[in-house]
Amino acid sequence: MEQLTEQQLNEERQQSQMVRGSLWLSAGNLISRLLGAIYIIPWYAWMGSHANEANSLFGMGYNVYALFLLISTAGIPAAIAKQTAKYNARGEYALSKRLFIQTIKAMSLFGLVAAVILYLLSPLIANLSGGGAALVPVIRSLSIAVLIFPTMSVMRGFFQGNNNMKPSAISQIVEQIVRVIWMLMTAFMIMKIGQGDYQKAVVQSTFAAFIGMLASMAVLLWFFKKENERYNQLIEVHGEDNRTLNTKDLYIDVIRQAIPFIIVGSGIQVFKLIDQITFINVMHLFSNYSKQQLLTLMSYLSANPDKLTMLIIAFAISIGGTGIPLITENYEKRNTRELARLINNNIQLFLLIMLPSVFGMIILAKPLYTLFYITPVPLAVNLLIWSTVQSLFLGFYMVIATMLQGIYQNRKAIQYFGIAVLIKVIIQIPLLYLFEIYGAVIATFIGFGVANYLLYKKVHQITHFNRQKLYKRSLFILILSLIMALIAWLTKALLSLFLSDESRIQAFIMIILVIIVAVAVYGLLVLITGIGEQLLGKKLVKYKNKLGLK
Repeated sequence: MEQLTEQQLNEERQQSQMVRGSLWLSAGNLISRLLGAIYIIPWYAWMGSHANEANSLFGMGYNVYALFLLISTAGIPAAIAKQTAKYNARGEYALSKRLFIQTIKAMSLFGLVAAVILYLLSPLIANLSGGGAALVPVIRSLSIAVLIFPTMSVMRGFFQGNNNMKPSAISQIVEQIVRVIWMLMTAFMIMKIGQGDYQKAVVQSTFAAFIGMLASMAVLLWFFKKENERYNQLIEVHGEDNRTLNTKDLYIDVIRQAIPFIIVGSGIQVFKLIDQITFINVMHLFSNYSKQQLLTLMSYLSANPDKLTMLIIAFAISIGGTGIPLITENYEKRNTRELARLINNNIQLFLLIMLPSVFGMIILAKPLYTLFYITPVPLAVNLLIWSTVQSLFLGFYMVIATMLQGIYQNRKAIQYFGIAVLIKVIIQIPLLYLFEIYGAVIATFIGFGVANYLLYKKVHQITHFNRQKLYKRSLFILILSLIMALIAWLTKALLSLFLSDESRIQAFIMIILVIIVAVAVYGLLVLITGIGEQLLGKKLVKYKNKLGLK
């Protein structure tokens, strides 16, 4: 009985850590992504007739930049989190701290090298992307941010490995606030006060990434001062580990753990780059579209929907990132029961958040597009809807791939990612020829669909989590989400009688009212059915009691 009680307490502790970590990372990701989406409303309007071209240049620059961020950090946040959790689980806090210090030194140098490479390769990348000379200064302005990002990533990984997601979340929010302020200030000065050169405005908007990172680093350093004091106390309790940390072996170990994270974690970005490199070039061969028209279509395919769909994918990234230390901790301790339960709950938590988000965005696709951009053409709305459905596949990939890597199955994770990329590359051009812009979407669906199946199958094969329980809970969550979606759709239909989704102000009012109704309905369903407390912990019981729900 005593053992059972201890086990229950451990389950409660881990569930609490998972939920708290997910909430912090989700809040940080959501708020920063929301700020990154909201800025587009005035920014897009100030670009005038060049809005789609400007956003396309911005998006193409960021696709390359995001991949270089992954390369320059080599999956360091996830790897550091994993190694820190391993040392901490063994009580080796002195080694954990030395790991952090040594990695900071190495990644500072690596950031410099990556920044120089991106700067020098920018003309070649711009030509391959079809962006031409206008894309070169955009990429070069982003290379400066690559300089500082690796060091910042090590710090975030260290906090994550200690199950402390608060510093990362707050630093993300501060980073985005400062970045958006710089973007909007410079865009207004250039487009409204200056000569209206949209290409220069885009360059300043991308340079804002560096300004935001400086602010983020300041926040992380402030939190690290507190964390360092805590570590010193733990080292006093557990003793100073006299073992020398072989720097060469350390770097090899971290890189060995990190490289799989970059390869697998770059999945979404690699697929976007395949679209970026192939779409404009292939459509030049198979169609009569002008370069301006193709840039506009590229914004419909990638830049415009990404601002919105990444809001919900951010949840998946948060859940996946939170799970790494706990999954590794249970795997290290050979606690198979806890590991299986944690993985099952992680997938359910992902569905609990993602399914209603996807349904809600599909229902509000047109008013959302009107609010953030302009009254859309049908093609733009359709691509946003398909991108939203696609985000479910992308999000699940981030969660399940992270789990597989958390249990040291890096080779399999890389293998499955390679299969997905190979499929995408093989079918991309034929599908573009047959279905034009929709071909790129179909190729992504198929590639990630195959990867998700293989990843899911392997995770189950190793952990033997309860699939029947997962299927029943997933079906239940789907039913709750469909009920919410039906009520949200009816609310939107009712509001459409006196509000137009082609007016920005009226679209905004419609979105807010539908979201309020949808969140209230879904929240009540989650509380009434009890699935909320099963996945999020017993703390939800007090909210049920306050609302008089039994």
